[in-house]
Amino acid sequence: MGEKLWLYCPPSGAEPAMGFSWAIIIAQLFFLEGILSIDNAAVLGAMVMPLPTDRSIPWPGWLRPLGQRIDPALGPQRQAALKVGLLGAYLGRGLMLLIANLLVRNPWIHLVGGAYLIYLGVDALAWPELPELAGEAGQSPLQPGKPGQGFWQVVLAVELADLAFSLDNVVAAVALSRHLLVVMLGVGLGILTMRFAAGLFSRLIEREPILETAAYLLVLMIGLRLWAEQLFHLDISALSQFGLSLLLVAMALLYAHWAPARALRPLIHRLRRGMRSGLQLGRQMVLRPLSAVLGLLSLPGRGS
Repeated sequence: MGEKLWLYCPPSGAEPAMGFSWAIIIAQLFFLEGILSIDNAAVLGAMVMPLPTDRSIPWPGWLRPLGQRIDPALGPQRQAALKVGLLGAYLGRGLMLLIANLLVRNPWIHLVGGAYLIYLGVDALAWPELPELAGEAGQSPLQPGKPGQGFWQVVLAVELADLAFSLDNVVAAVALSRHLLVVMLGVGLGILTMRFAAGLFSRLIEREPILETAAYLLVLMIGLRLWAEQLFHLDISALSQFGLSLLLVAMALLYAHWAPARALRPLIHRLRRGMRSGLQLGRQMVLRPLSAVLGLLSLPGRGS
């Protein structure tokens, strides 16, 4: 991360109270987590939208006794996905903080995370559920399929997206302080705040469905930014990223409510068909070699 982080620096010869300096670092981490995670909140809020608000979690049989006890605390599926995702976010972010040095030094992790976000964004935009953008039959990859599977598929997608989003946050947080407990406290407060923001964004999507498309455009933009930073050494500040996010949301709302902007609809349909074709080609290029390798591994030994 190339953000300029303004830190509290005590004057030479002065020893500030440890609690005061830690409080400043925690406040900085909370602010930084909010700036870097506003996109996360929007996207996670969009990802849980396919889940119902009037049905409980479809627990597997072996977890059903435990599920019946905690269902009242988790609530219906849409709320529960964010709450379960909150627990996973704490576990995943804590693990990433423990291995932060590896994350900072290994650009391949950033490239893999960026590739996943690019795939997630293109996959969602290629099969939109939004009537203004759909035009053709298609099902969102996050739309629940078979009964009892949609919830856990969405939870898994939320966790993977959160891990990919967390790369920048962890690198920036570790740059603020060497005290792991302080960093974890500040990051933890930020995660909690962003999960509440994700719930708010879900309610906003119910009023403005175009925001779901805007959220996946943000996913695509963040994935491309991770690649650009690693491959071309571009330095995009957190405030610039925040401004671009607001611009994307404003453009999406303009498209939905301003009639002249809808003249772009044929172009958007062509772009969507192009993304769909490219995605199908990419899947074939990846899955065919994997299938061939698995087929070779499954062959019995000649000497047996």
